[in-house]
Amino acid sequence: MIVLDPTPYPLDHLALRGSPEADALAVGEVRLTYRQLDNAIGRAAAALLANGLEPGDRIATWMGKTRLACIMPLAAARAGLVHVPINPVLKHGQAAHILADSGARLLVANRGRLDSLQGGELADARAVALEDWADGEEVLPPSARDPHELAALLYTSGSTGRPKGVMLSHANLWLGAISVAHYLGLEPGDRTLCLLPLAFDYGQNQLLSTWAAGGCAIAFDHLLPRDVVRAVGRHDVTMLAGVPPLWLQLAEQDWGEAGRSLRTLTNSGGHLPEPLVRRLRSLFPQAKLHLMYGLTEAFRSSSLDPSQVDEHPDSVGSAIPYAELMVVREDGSEAAPGEEGELVHAGPLVAQGYWNDAERTAERFKPAPKFSKLGGMAVWSGDTVVKGEDGLLRFRGRDDAMIKVSGNRISPTEIEEAALASGAVSDAAAFGVKDERLGQAIVLVAVAKGEGAEQRLQAWFRRELPAHMLPQRILWKLELPVGPNGKLDRTALKAEIA
Repeated sequence: MIVLDPTPYPLDHLALRGSPEADALAVGEVRLTYRQLDNAIGRAAAALLANGLEPGDRIATWMGKTRLACIMPLAAARAGLVHVPINPVLKHGQAAHILADSGARLLVANRGRLDSLQGGELADARAVALEDWADGEEVLPPSARDPHELAALLYTSGSTGRPKGVMLSHANLWLGAISVAHYLGLEPGDRTLCLLPLAFDYGQNQLLSTWAAGGCAIAFDHLLPRDVVRAVGRHDVTMLAGVPPLWLQLAEQDWGEAGRSLRTLTNSGGHLPEPLVRRLRSLFPQAKLHLMYGLTEAFRSSSLDPSQVDEHPDSVGSAIPYAELMVVREDGSEAAPGEEGELVHAGPLVAQGYWNDAERTAERFKPAPKFSKLGGMAVWSGDTVVKGEDGLLRFRGRDDAMIKVSGNRISPTEIEEAALASGAVSDAAAFGVKDERLGQAIVLVAVAKGEGAEQRLQAWFRRELPAHMLPQRILWKLELPVGPNGKLDRTALKAEIA
């Protein structure tokens, strides 16, 4: 098991943690040892600087799990740049927002995605097609960056407005990788099948924590759950991370002998229903199942020890290394065992705030409660939890309107803005409703504008939104209700939907 060392290092030093000749990364037929990984990072970092970038500039990537996508978090860090990964499922509108908001100087994406950007959607970024990318001739050595420098912007939705960039330092990402590798018990012989998007903090950590342990990360973009079963068997995968909708699909597969190599399973991005926990335990009795909770603003917060999963499948466990978790009453005092309160996270995993958004940073990042042991700035999650007499946390719900579909956090406002932009509606409100397969499904309540509104709206959504942001239902009304203060009465609409 990895020894916990609270000293943060530059993020690109993760490439030095494995044995030089051991496998570090597999992408399709391409295999890189740790020596080759370090060399590839150094050459990619040199290429970034040769493109005219300077320390502190933002470099965006928009692609699937290519070799370059996998090494860019460390290559950008080695060059002193800030990596901005864009989820490949996003379409040009969302990508354009991230480019403009981050002020990215360079975008590397496959040519098809670049061609989808229109007019000024590149903002200030210069585009380089993945097909034209060439690593540098020079190999930059491991960096001596200050671990508290900014290393990445990971974009996540809030309860209002468009996605915002969470600012993560080298230290945030390094200590997160060490923490996860430690409590999962990862070892050099582990082989992680990286299924989740690398723009997702949980997905990117598949790479980082595996490298922290000296193991091998296997990048894999799948179309069907059966593809995952085959890949696990083909690569003798030992470590698999997923979100509830993915686990539901995988639990329905015929695994045969394919899953015998699995020894570690993890879940985050939403609550795993107890029947599904029982099914996974039955399918993979030899594997340790970690039920976890996290949010991008603090990376990861809690994990349930696998030895307690069978007895407490409703819990997300207790604080992971380097995290202090508190359950706080409205008056700022500590909630008693069994009493609901807001989950507050303090410690070195707490991000540096939201990029260029002091107002929303001040709402979420505030001084830790007075009873905190670590103090400093804390993330006030907005999530309601209960800590039992057993010390275990149990999630109760959110105090905002966030919608979570297949582990993706979605702002209702973003869906509403897209509906209004279609010209097919004059008013709209989006909600999340419970869904067994997706966690939540999006329901849009709208007021039609002109003839053929539904057909025009559906066509617009299919063209402009990724699949996970498409409403499952659209309810049409003559007008949306308002309350005494003139604001939309979301409570009344939500009750009507329910």
